[in-house]
Amino acid sequence: MPISPHIRRFFAVFTILATTISPAALLAQEKDPKDSRETANNTQNSDRQGLDRGKTPAERLNPQEFMGRRIANTMHYLAADWLTRTTREREEACSKLLKALPIERGQTVCDLGCGNGFYTLQLARRVGSKGTVWAVDIQPEMLELLGERAKARRITNIRPTLGKEDSPQLPEGELDLVLLVDVYHEFSHPKEMLAAMRASLKPTGRIALVEYRAEDPTVPIRELHKMTQSQAMKEYTANGFKLVGQYDELPWQHVFYFARDDSPLEEVELKTWERPADEQ
Repeated sequence: MPISPHIRRFFAVFTILATTISPAALLAQEKDPKDSRETANNTQNSDRQGLDRGKTPAERLNPQEFMGRRIANTMHYLAADWLTRTTREREEACSKLLKALPIERGQTVCDLGCGNGFYTLQLARRVGSKGTVWAVDIQPEMLELLGERAKARRITNIRPTLGKEDSPQLPEGELDLVLLVDVYHEFSHPKEMLAAMRASLKPTGRIALVEYRAEDPTVPIRELHKMTQSQAMKEYTANGFKLVGQYDELPWQHVFYFARDDSPLEEVELKTWERPADEQ
């Protein structure tokens, strides 16, 4: 009798857990550091729940750097439930981000580093049946989780795409928007990925880069998974992009809009982020 995909996944997860995670580590993960800002701050910028789950000790350390920034490890698919946690809207104001994205019906957009599709499904609704969402991830397990969620919701305008570490496997010159939410800082080959993203954009296409604010010590994320405005600007402008907009109304994250440096879109000057007066 054929074994169902769910049973295969159970045994795969069990094998990884049994071989790479100690009982002490499992006990340490029983408390979710994301239950509240207070708890997270008490853990001194606690990392994403389960970020290193399923990884060997060697894989948890990544000495690679790019333009003075240490590159973080990729979030493992075993921690995918953190992406759809019930507290995410309250913590990150995801609905505000979606409203701020320059998306129209019928467009072709990409959720790069889509994970299990938290934003992919919402983008698919925004572009409508005549639009397309390229959902790219380097972990096939993430794409499988996305497929299950899309099927349950009868969403059919998504193109799951298995990317490579140095290429998102996107078509050239076709994208109106490429969304990267808390993922760019994990790219092991950022220079190659930046070149590929640039090539994928239409002349008026945009990159929407969303990263946790490194300038804000109250954001309860490990420093390795944050970026400063200056670092983002340095990396993107040095690799063929110009800033065409920004959005600073999210509680934890920067939002930058970049276009190709030869785009007809007007370049804008970066506004330095400052903590709102009522939060000081």
